[in-house]
Amino acid sequence: MALKIPEVITEQELAKIINDPKTKKRHKAIYALCFYQCLRISELVKLNREDYDPNTKLIHIRQSKRAKDRKIPINPKCVRLVKMLPLRSEKAKDKGVRAIQYALKKDGARALSKDLHPHTLRHSGATYYLNVKKWDVRQVQRFLGHSDIKVTQIYTHVNPEDLTKLMWEDN
Repeated sequence: MALKIPEVITEQELAKIINDPKTKKRHKAIYALCFYQCLRISELVKLNREDYDPNTKLIHIRQSKRAKDRKIPINPKCVRLVKMLPLRSEKAKDKGVRAIQYALKKDGARALSKDLHPHTLRHSGATYYLNVKKWDVRQVQRFLGHSDIKVTQIYTHVNPEDLTKLMWEDN
């Protein structure tokens, strides 16, 4: 069975959502952290201010998928967002995951006319680091916390225009 290539948005599309005046400040922070830190929504709602070390510029992701911990570098665009942590609901049984899913669906439809899900932001961030920042697939694997490189390779979206540039760059 072939794996489905996930939908992605660009950094410019993320900016449209974040810059939309109807998007709440808290949601802007959530979307930016999920995109630039490639976080699962379950990881985001567990984050606390103490999980960021300004000296090492690392975020400690605790009890991720399969109860694994990892430390990842913070994107400079996210440093100021740390002061807003935690971004979870203490009242909701699921820590506000459903509310975040609903908000992104609503904000994505309004700003981009797209049906977005929190995991779309993780996929999009991984694709951004591979294609825009030119990270190696192994670096992205480590950043995402994948133990198998095959899982990370799902994120390797190849743009036909990029292939054309590569083909013609020496001619």
